[in-house]
Amino acid sequence: MTVEMPDWEKRFRAPRVSLPDWAEDAPDRSLFVSNATGTYELYAWDRASGEQRQVTDRPNGTTDGVLTPDGTWIWWFNDKDGDEFGVWMRQPFEGGADEPAVTGLEASYPAGLALGRDGSTAVVGRSTDDEGSTIHLVRGDAKPVEIYRHRESAGVGDLSHDGALIALEHTEHGDAMHSSLRVVRPDGTTVAELDDTKGGAEELGLEVLGFAPVDGDARLLVGHQRRGRWEPMVWDVASGVETDLALDLPGDVSAEWYPDGSALLVAHSFEARSELFRYDLTARELVRVDTPPGSVSGATTRPDGTVEYLWSSAAEPPQVRSTTGEVVLDPPGMKSPGSVPVQDAWVEGPGGRIHALVQKPAGEGPFPTVFEIHGGPTWHDSDAFAAGPAAWIDHGYAVVRVNYRGSTGYGREWTDALKLRVGLIELEDIAAVREWAVGSGLADPAKLVLAGGSWGGYLTLLGLGTQPASWALGLAAVPVADYVTAYHDEMEALKAMDRTLMGGTPEEVPERFEASSPITYVDEVKVPVYISAGVNDPRCPIRQIDNYVDRLVAREAVHEVYRYDAGHGSLVVEERIKQVRLEIDFAARHLG
Repeated sequence: MTVEMPDWEKRFRAPRVSLPDWAEDAPDRSLFVSNATGTYELYAWDRASGEQRQVTDRPNGTTDGVLTPDGTWIWWFNDKDGDEFGVWMRQPFEGGADEPAVTGLEASYPAGLALGRDGSTAVVGRSTDDEGSTIHLVRGDAKPVEIYRHRESAGVGDLSHDGALIALEHTEHGDAMHSSLRVVRPDGTTVAELDDTKGGAEELGLEVLGFAPVDGDARLLVGHQRRGRWEPMVWDVASGVETDLALDLPGDVSAEWYPDGSALLVAHSFEARSELFRYDLTARELVRVDTPPGSVSGATTRPDGTVEYLWSSAAEPPQVRSTTGEVVLDPPGMKSPGSVPVQDAWVEGPGGRIHALVQKPAGEGPFPTVFEIHGGPTWHDSDAFAAGPAAWIDHGYAVVRVNYRGSTGYGREWTDALKLRVGLIELEDIAAVREWAVGSGLADPAKLVLAGGSWGGYLTLLGLGTQPASWALGLAAVPVADYVTAYHDEMEALKAMDRTLMGGTPEEVPERFEASSPITYVDEVKVPVYISAGVNDPRCPIRQIDNYVDRLVAREAVHEVYRYDAGHGSLVVEERIKQVRLEIDFAARHLG
């Protein structure tokens, strides 16, 4: 007898595509990511002929790829089984053998990449535990030239249209959450600096959004936080003039150039939804680009002025759409079922109003409820399609997602609030939303599941130990479990972030690491806990998880551990389905 595939599995298996990138000087040549073969890989798309072909084919998938501006080559990052440590390879757009994109550079963690329009120039950012951050200029087959080096985190921002200027982001001041900018010539000499971490009561961040796409144009689009949120401005590197756009939009705002440099495509994110605008730089006029309610997770302007964007909502699966009204890229095969719409909940918390997103199954509550905690922590949940929460809803659970202090999208103060009391501040907000969910009749207090991946997995384990009476079950994917060991084993860029969050190293501020580490409270965990971990994970390494699990084993605590051969998550569809199935089965067995 044939068994019908459940909807929750269809959502994972249905072919998906990313927003296609396109080559600046060959706009019919595009590159996108798809799971069409069951593993997320890179695909080339010739829009003129309609031909599509798979570029990469690796057991654990590939998602990091870039087209050269002339469309001749596809660069892709070659790590080992998801460990994020490797080298750049390249392959001709038409197909052919892969070859090293750069000779003379050892394997590293990537720290940005910018490719020149001359077909031979590249600016390669690298990060290693031994060297810190380095940036190299590569010209053809010549030996790469180091133009930057520092122990703190840094990376490539962009290369100007004519190749004369290179924009870098750096944290030489030691605050990994707030970058400063430096523009250099190809020989590494400095042209200009922009630093918002000095001269004020608080450090503010900057980010490179891109050089103007015009030869000889020294305008650099920059993201800043000078009014307490992310928004764009134009910095003329040659003259030093900064043009404040002063867009009258609440929430975070980002932007990119229109292809002729006359306007900006503005992305506006507010209260877990997003929308697009066109900003005319001469008229200083903002005009809305029509998109449906929900979330735009990427957008780009084509040479003819039309806008392509990747859109979804919690209820409707993602589509790559165009302002022409067409669906740009519709993969063949199974279509993903939808899910239920998200509802907003605003809860008063110790640090201000907390925004939570709620989805619930049919029927009357209270429901068994999964608190699905997002990672990052500099991220936020939005009204966007997600197969994981939808699976829980199909099984009769309500799902609550909390944009706790530390999340993006609610202003700089909200994002920066978690310093020094790391983990504990986020859990205060989660506890306030938990109290609301129970008091409102949404959630069954005897069947509350704390769950999450990455930083969300960390908060899950920390919450089970510091709030042991609040939860009936814990599901932690790729978590930080032993913060001190994690610090010593993780990639260098994350060490810098942890020093910023904690105010020092484990040796300098041991009491803070101890207070924020799940292993400190492991003996207080009273409920069943499920942990999944990638054995090649450079972000939440396996040794610190093993330390935590050993403590659970020593006291015969109810737990299960699943280890898989990948890094910080999996790009293989069947592996993702397996992990969700294991979590759902674990919850069913222990909640009844």
